[in-house]
Amino acid sequence: MSVLISVVVHTPTYSNLGDGLTYRHLNSLPVGTLVRVPLGSRETLGIVWNEPKNKTDWENNTENSAIKSIIQVLTALTPVSATWISLVDFSSRYYQRSPGEVALSALPPSLRDLDEIQLARRMDRFGKNKNKLNDSVQTRASEQQLQTLTAEQAHALGLMQNEQRVFLLYGNTGSGKTEVYMRRMAQILESSPDAQALIMVPEINLTPQLEQRIRSRFAKYGDDAIVSMHSGMTPALRLQSWLGAHTGHARIVLGTRMAVFASMPHLKIIVVDEEHDPSYKQQEGARYSARDLAVYRGHLEKISVILGSATPSLESWHHSRPAMDGQVAGRYLRIGMPTRLGESQMPKVRYVDMNLQPRQTVFSTVLLDAIQSKLANNEQILILINRRGYAPIIHCVECGWKSECAYCTAYRVFHKVDRTLRCHHCGFTQRAPRVCPTCGHSDLGIIGHGTEQIEESLNHLLMDVKKPDGSAVRIGRIDADTTRLKGQLENQLAQVHAGDIDILIGTQMIAKGHDFRHVSLVVALNPDSALFSSDFRAPERLFSLLLQAAGRAGRDPLLGMEQSCQMWIQTFFPTHPLFEHLKKYDFEGFAGQQLLEREQADMPPFVYQALIRSQARTQQVAQDFLNAVRDASTLLLDQLGIEPHVVVVYPAVAMEMQRVANVERAQMLVESGSRQALQVFLQQWQVYLHKLKKSHKGMIRWVIDVDPLQI
Repeated sequence: MSVLISVVVHTPTYSNLGDGLTYRHLNSLPVGTLVRVPLGSRETLGIVWNEPKNKTDWENNTENSAIKSIIQVLTALTPVSATWISLVDFSSRYYQRSPGEVALSALPPSLRDLDEIQLARRMDRFGKNKNKLNDSVQTRASEQQLQTLTAEQAHALGLMQNEQRVFLLYGNTGSGKTEVYMRRMAQILESSPDAQALIMVPEINLTPQLEQRIRSRFAKYGDDAIVSMHSGMTPALRLQSWLGAHTGHARIVLGTRMAVFASMPHLKIIVVDEEHDPSYKQQEGARYSARDLAVYRGHLEKISVILGSATPSLESWHHSRPAMDGQVAGRYLRIGMPTRLGESQMPKVRYVDMNLQPRQTVFSTVLLDAIQSKLANNEQILILINRRGYAPIIHCVECGWKSECAYCTAYRVFHKVDRTLRCHHCGFTQRAPRVCPTCGHSDLGIIGHGTEQIEESLNHLLMDVKKPDGSAVRIGRIDADTTRLKGQLENQLAQVHAGDIDILIGTQMIAKGHDFRHVSLVVALNPDSALFSSDFRAPERLFSLLLQAAGRAGRDPLLGMEQSCQMWIQTFFPTHPLFEHLKKYDFEGFAGQQLLEREQADMPPFVYQALIRSQARTQQVAQDFLNAVRDASTLLLDQLGIEPHVVVVYPAVAMEMQRVANVERAQMLVESGSRQALQVFLQQWQVYLHKLKKSHKGMIRWVIDVDPLQI
């Protein structure tokens, strides 16, 4: 007699294959066991998901007799834990995805191609190379831990020792949050020989820098005790890191958002650094928030979670609110660390009113003077402009032609380095024309500035400027174009740390988490577009970016004492309230004002949202599909007993980026003051989404985005 077993495989939600597929096997298998199963004409990896069900009469049932058998059980690998299963199951339900899509996406891709023999060979390696304490470096690691903590660091660490919950560590840039993380991790790792820690960062480029610091601090546990997990790794390295975490040999896992699903059987603490960063929200496939799932995983594992940031997300800030005027306190414990280490101070913020500057001015005279003053003192300068390329648009001054993309509702960016027009959305690239392709006029102009143009302008403006030793000014640029190849970003950052670059120009990737010890001036160019964006989160992102960028200056206490560190912002709106709060580094005032506006406008975190996005051959079909689904929602709400004002479904509209790669896109907002009501509605709504897709010719796919960050 065989046993029927439910197995999840990698199937997207819109495939409508259900939560799990049924297979048969001679014996019962534990939940979480990895198996290889047939799927159509191919063989794929699956995970046993539900308790096996004995069917004594399956042989007599013609329908059951057609059920396929499991091909192979991967016995070399222990099953994933019950809490991991619960985490994936919750993620799939909350974010409206199939369990198989979430579960198999969380596994390293190479694991899907291994059979039992190949996997057994991999596992033998871990048996022969178990981590051992490295006595030669144990003394040095202990000495590092004896460094004196500031009063704020000691207070924060004391609170974390006494409670087991979610902590919001709200610390200024340079206040020593990372040291608190590592002290708490060290305490937990030393309390148990099996304990594991997970620390998450938002960007890949922050991983090597933090990894080096963690390896130095926890060297006594051995080289294999610390592993990284991020999309920039080779498939072989990702598999090796995952196996190390799953077997418990890796004591510390450092990774980006994907690491929240790392299989760690002895996990005892989770740290989410820069928790405010939107990179923690997955924008493709299963659109989960790694920060929120880290909090939920902490609840499942009954462990502490530390969320750290100098500019917390407004959701986390709201969840950590103190009890006031009879209101209920938030769910997180907020711990403040407002003071920078040593005597270093945050830079003084100064504004240049671009309304008073000549047209087409890139660098104002006063800003150039400030730059030259810093260069004369052998100090480094950071220039932030969040646009790569030379110019966002080229245009014809005669007929008005602009460099639009033929396949997207976007302009192609001019890259002067290779004289190309590139679409940053679909990748369509052409040689930049010498004359207007419409009227043949030779007078082509540019609109806007990018990192390439800023680099060119500075090279021209500072051509005759010499440093005190008589050498020329060295200018570097870091953006997606200069860091494409492996190792380029690390090499450029190393040059900055070594003092081989005097002025660093870059996009937002230079503003996050880097410890540049000799930067005394930060410049922000053209930040105004976010002030009047249609996205209600744009001011929050801008304030965070500018404050994080300012935090790169004055990190060396000696530099802060001896020199005046500054941040200059060129803007057409110097009196905007956001800039007023930034000038005083008043995050609390800014957050309070933003939360008040959101509460009055019924926006998150005071309401809960989901977006239904559709992709079709034409915009009409994309919107017709969504509006048909909206019409069906009225009947569904009535069936569920939910009042129409409790769950509000808005009409379909075109997305801001309406067409990408010749695919039209539309969206529809669903909003509710009750998270539970919204979830119940979305789960039942999928039946209509699957059904109506078939009746709309030209529909490609639809997706549900719960708690969207971009509207």
